[in-house]
Amino acid sequence: MTRQLTPGTSALHLFGTELRTWRKRNDLSQKDLAEKVPCSASQIGRVEKAERWPTQAFAEACDTALGTTGILSRMWPAVDALRRQHTTGQATTPLIADTAATPITSARSRSPAAAGAQLVPPATPAAPARPDLSGPDLAPPAGPAYRRDGDRPHQADPDDDRTGAPPGIEHEVAMTAHDSSHHAEGAERRDIGEATLEQLRADVTHLARDFVTAQPLTMFRELRRVRDRITAALDRRLWPHDQTDLYFLLGCVQELLAVAAKFLGYPRVGEEFLRAGWAYATVIDHRPLMARLRFELASHAHWQGRYRECRALAASGLAYLADGQDAAALHLLGAEAAAKLGDTDAARRAITAAHEAREREQHNELLDIGGEFGLSRAGQHYLAGSALIELPDTTNDAVTELEQATTLYTAGPEPGEWHSFEYRALAHIDLAAGHLRASNLDAATTALEPALSLPADQRVDSLNHALRAIRAELATPTYHGNTTAADLDERIEQFTRHTVMDDLADLNSPAS
Repeated sequence: MTRQLTPGTSALHLFGTELRTWRKRNDLSQKDLAEKVPCSASQIGRVEKAERWPTQAFAEACDTALGTTGILSRMWPAVDALRRQHTTGQATTPLIADTAATPITSARSRSPAAAGAQLVPPATPAAPARPDLSGPDLAPPAGPAYRRDGDRPHQADPDDDRTGAPPGIEHEVAMTAHDSSHHAEGAERRDIGEATLEQLRADVTHLARDFVTAQPLTMFRELRRVRDRITAALDRRLWPHDQTDLYFLLGCVQELLAVAAKFLGYPRVGEEFLRAGWAYATVIDHRPLMARLRFELASHAHWQGRYRECRALAASGLAYLADGQDAAALHLLGAEAAAKLGDTDAARRAITAAHEAREREQHNELLDIGGEFGLSRAGQHYLAGSALIELPDTTNDAVTELEQATTLYTAGPEPGEWHSFEYRALAHIDLAAGHLRASNLDAATTALEPALSLPADQRVDSLNHALRAIRAELATPTYHGNTTAADLDERIEQFTRHTVMDDLADLNSPAS
């Protein structure tokens, strides 16, 4: 028959009750727990029945086996204090593992007298003494009330005197309060400082702003370094708002890594970065970041010719952000996808909606970072022209938008804006395409010059993709036998021979 314990009687009974409760909570038999500790099953049973004194090592081993977060170890000083007072009585022998088993006792908890003692229940059990709770992890049990300010006692409120309560209740209540304090002290710990957080935010900001003009391979490596620093920081003890900040920064870095991967010719790998970024953004419910990640995923789908997917992704991004620069970008990317699919009306509506969304300016953290995040005025005109040029009978409108874009790119970014080398080159390429469709070869050659003058380490994959459309126009009957058209086609071919792709082998070399 299971012995009925009374936790309020003594610290020993409370220990036995807790041990039994945690064992059953883990669905373990006494034999199962004994194998984990290790000791004999009978010893587990006798401690549970308050018939044997546990050692500190036993308490620690049971905490580990049962996943108690140290509850039994924190109870043990009171049990040991009771043992020291209680030289005879119901439980007189400290728990010592069998010789055949691995010892679990420690020198601190085992005295020579206790080591040789035998369990001999007395004829008349003595009444258990109240445990001395003055150990290092427990509150004083009687007299002055418990207080944590340097453990200086103060007189208890007479109205709160529980003189009629069983003697062990005070211990149980005090221990529960102590566990709360112990957990609160852990919650106050913070293994990252404001300086570190500020540095990580500064690193991400600088990378996002440098990204629009820097060499993609260099940026990829720098982003990887910062990503690793942020993920290492997330393994530390953090306050909730620290974790939120780090997840936000990590989501931004994943977006930038995705763009770099696309530039280097690996759009599908870039999509993996975007899915990782989406996970971080979702955890903190950062809707502007979620919208931005949707935009970039839609862009990846567009460059791979998956126009229906691009259109759906752009529409889903607008569910997270309806106003401001990134909302305009989502509308315009959706417009280009609709145009590619032949849906002229939807494309025109999306272009109009983009201009309206831009006027409903919305400020968020991404715009504070800037650089790759957000959409400049020049970028908006480029995306609008890029959509229009895919529609029938809109070449003049497309050229107007693209000329506005190239003019703004030449003038330089306005305050609070950053100009992307990719979008600037694409604007010139699309403008050249518009001029070729209008049979204006000289204007096309002039428009294309800034794009063809890019250094090799900025000749990213999206530019090669766009230049294929130019070569297709030059191959039409309109330009057969035209020397200027042939020269332009040859320049484009040379451009595509020497691109950032030539440096991809460096990805496997150690970073400098």
